Amino acid sequence: MILTKTKKQTMKVALICNSDLLGGAAVVTYRLMQALRHQGVDARMIVYTKLSNSSEVKVVGNRFMRGVYFMWERLRIFMANGLSYDRLFKVSIANVGYPLHRHPWVKEADVVALNWVNQGLASLNGIKHLHKAGKPVVWTMHDMWNCTGICHHAYECDRYKHSCGMCPFLNSDRQNDLSHTVWQKKKELYDSVPIRFVAVSNWLADRCAASSLLRDRDVNVIHNAFPVESFTTEVQGNLSLLGVPEDKNLILMGAARLDDTIKGIDYAIDALNYIFDNHPSVAKRSTAVFFGNMNNPEVLDRLRFPYVWTGRINDSESLRCLYSSAKVVLSTSLYETLPGTLIEGQASGCVPVTFGLGGQRDIVTHLKDGYIAEYKNHKDIAKGIIWALDAEIDRDELHRSVSRRFSASEIARQYISLFKELI
Repeated sequence: MILTKTKKQTMKVALICNSDLLGGAAVVTYRLMQALRHQGVDARMIVYTKLSNSSEVKVVGNRFMRGVYFMWERLRIFMANGLSYDRLFKVSIANVGYPLHRHPWVKEADVVALNWVNQGLASLNGIKHLHKAGKPVVWTMHDMWNCTGICHHAYECDRYKHSCGMCPFLNSDRQNDLSHTVWQKKKELYDSVPIRFVAVSNWLADRCAASSLLRDRDVNVIHNAFPVESFTTEVQGNLSLLGVPEDKNLILMGAARLDDTIKGIDYAIDALNYIFDNHPSVAKRSTAVFFGNMNNPEVLDRLRFPYVWTGRINDSESLRCLYSSAKVVLSTSLYETLPGTLIEGQASGCVPVTFGLGGQRDIVTHLKDGYIAEYKNHKDIAKGIIWALDAEIDRDELHRSVSRRFSASEIARQYISLFKELI
C-alpha cells in the first residue's frame, strides 16, 4: 500500500540525525527510515556521519566544516566548564549548525523529523529557519537534552524543573551560566516554533512533564522501532566462534561502550561476584558474556564470576546467535531512555534483569516477563539474575510480546498518523 498526501503525491519526510549507524539514536532513526519506506513513505536521512551504503542517506557539508562546527561547540563548553574534559560530552549547546532549511531534501519534505542533532549538525537558530520555510517539525527525543538547559541526562539534578543555572556539569555556582543561557534560547525557540515532540518512552515523557521547558508542550510517546523479525528464539550459529561456551547458562550484557559510567557496569560486577560468593552452584553452571567496546577493559579484572568479553560484535548473525543462546539479558544502566539490548534480548527469548530508572518499565513487567531491581542495589540485581535463570517463561511468548509493542511496522504507522496531523 502506497501512502499518499493525495492520490498522486507520496508523503516525503526528511529525518535529520547526527549519524545513520553510529550510536543508539542513529541506529533507531535509520530503522525508522526503513520502516517508513516500507509503508510507502519517501523517507530519507540527512546526517553528519554516514556509515551505511544507503542512497537514501546523505551527508551534509564537508569534512572540514563539520570539524569546525564540532570544535566550535566543544570549545565553548570547554571554556565554560573550567577547562574540564571529564564532562565535556555530557552536554551540548547547539550554538552552531548547518543551514538545513536549504538542503534539497528538506525543501522537498512535507515533514522534517529531527532526532539527535547535536555536536554541530543543527543549531537552535537553524531550527527556527525550518519553521520559517514552512516545514512542520517533529522532534524525537532520545535523551533528556530537549527538556534541560544543556545536559543529555540530568542524573540527580532537578534544576531542569526550574530554569537551570548553577550547572553541576559546568562546576558552576552562577545562576546565569551557560546552562541557563541555553535554557533561555530553547524557551524562545519552543515559544516561537510549534514543534511536536516525541518521547521514546513513558519515563522520558514524565521527565518532559516535569521540565520547565516542555511541561506545557505537546509530547507524544512513540517507542523506537526494532526489527523484531530479525531476532529468533531458535538457536542459530556457533558460539565457539565468539569464544563463548555452549554448555552454560548465559547472562548477557551489552552496550556501545560498556564502561561508560551511565551503564553502571560496577553494579553488574558486584552482583555477579555476590552470586559467585554466595551461590557457587549458580556460578558454576553459568557464564556472563559482555559485548561492546571498552576504553578500560581492566575494570573486569575484579570479576570473579566466569565471564567472556567479546568486544564489539559487528555482524548481526553473531549477535542473533548470542541472544538466542542466552537465558538472561542484563542491564545495570543508571539512566536509559529505552534500552535496546533489553528489547532485542526479549525478542530472542531472554529474560531481562534491570534497574527501573528509565524506559525499562515500558519493556519489563516485574516478575512477569523480567525483573526490575531496586535502584543501585547490586544484591537485588543478583536476586533478579537467579530468579531469571530459574524462571520458566515461554521464550516464544516473549518474542510475540515485543512484536506487539515494538515492531517496526507498528511504530511506522504511529509516526505516519502523527505526520498526517501536521500536513
